[in-house]
Amino acid sequence: MLSRVALRSAAARQSTALVRTSATESGVRDEKNFPRPVRGEPPKVRLGFLPEEWFQFFHSKTGVTGPYAFGVGLATYLCSKEIYVMEHEYYTGLSLILMVYYGTTKFGPKIAAWLDKEVDAIESGWNKGREECLNDLKNAIESEKDAQWRANGQELLIAAKKENVLLQLEAAYRERMMMVYGEVKRRLDYQLEKTNLERRIAQKNMVDWIVANVTKAITPDQEKQTLDRCIADLAALAGK
Repeated sequence: MLSRVALRSAAARQSTALVRTSATESGVRDEKNFPRPVRGEPPKVRLGFLPEEWFQFFHSKTGVTGPYAFGVGLATYLCSKEIYVMEHEYYTGLSLILMVYYGTTKFGPKIAAWLDKEVDAIESGWNKGREECLNDLKNAIESEKDAQWRANGQELLIAAKKENVLLQLEAAYRERMMMVYGEVKRRLDYQLEKTNLERRIAQKNMVDWIVANVTKAITPDQEKQTLDRCIADLAALAGK
């Protein structure tokens, strides 16, 4: 019984290791074709070592007593024909069988329970590692989605920065246009002011020249006649 449990636990470990290795190599687990192994219970036995399948095989042909009769007859035949010689090793074997039977019945359940506990602990450790791996992968997926969202935000930020740069270029262009406009207006105003000043100076010089020439052309008699006429005109105006 103990050997059967040990063999089945070893086979389960090997199959689980193979499945985990194949799943790790492929990267994707196929639950349909490669299901996770489930620990099975040992089959039923009779007399402590004979499997139940043996009795089921004889039951359909010889009935219930067939397996026992076959076993007793086979043992009787082997002993009577001295095919199986019962020497001192035979009794040693009987002693070993009794010791094994006693140990199996006495310590078997405790050892089986301990082995089941160890198997459950190993299985729970594997499941825990698997769950932690799944959680890590889920966290990695969420982090990747967050990174993608941030990358989209960076694209919007870059577009806004480009728009801001274009606005700055437009502002610099308009500022320089206003600078050019101001410089051209200042130069034109200077030319206009210069032209007006030259016109005023020329007009003043012309007026001064005309006045000086007219003043030189007036004789004292003309000046006296003009003065008398002005006085007469003022007197006439005063009389009115």
